[in-house]
Amino acid sequence: MRLRELSVTGAWEITPRRISDDRGVFHEAFTDAAFRRLTGHRFDLAQVNVSVSGEGVLRGLHYAEVPPGQAKYVMCPSGTVFDVVVDVRVGSPTFGEWSGVILDSGDQRAVYIPEGVAHGFLSLEPQSTVMYLCSEGWRPGAEHGVDAFDPHLAIDWPSVALDGTPITHVMSGKDRDAPSLLDAAAAGRLPRWEDCEAHVERLREATARVDEEWRPGAD
Repeated sequence: MRLRELSVTGAWEITPRRISDDRGVFHEAFTDAAFRRLTGHRFDLAQVNVSVSGEGVLRGLHYAEVPPGQAKYVMCPSGTVFDVVVDVRVGSPTFGEWSGVILDSGDQRAVYIPEGVAHGFLSLEPQSTVMYLCSEGWRPGAEHGVDAFDPHLAIDWPSVALDGTPITHVMSGKDRDAPSLLDAAAAGRLPRWEDCEAHVERLREATARVDEEWRPGAD
């Protein structure tokens, strides 16, 4: 796998090595070893979500309260999406910054979104399928959003679909009515950098304890 840290601190792009032969293509979509190299802790899988979106569908920007937050490992097995991560962690060195990655069925890239970072995507062709590995399950009332078209964020969403036709955005009412980043901050609804860092440190300590318990002893 090839790993690339995005401009948002703690977020990563993961590009797998694809093996082709006369039967088709194979790749490792997720490995514990690669994930540990980029985070220093295990990924505790609690839930797997799958969404199928028509061309022009925009989902997000969503984030969960920290702790415990909800980290995501996002892939696009079919279709093409413009995937976006936004740092909404108050106090983060990259607060307010965003990074976008094309996820598709060709390169089969993935994006890792740590706790406290907002996530969204725009579908660039019909029937785009996105799969999320989630570190925590959905908690009613603990998921929030910020405006995907907030001028302060100035996300450069694609204006045309994969076939070159202009995009008409399709969004949920909740996403359309989401507050701006600064309004969410003023209301005290955004995660704090120090809480996110403390949570990640607890994950690393827990991983180290488990590794120590499973280390073979001397005979």
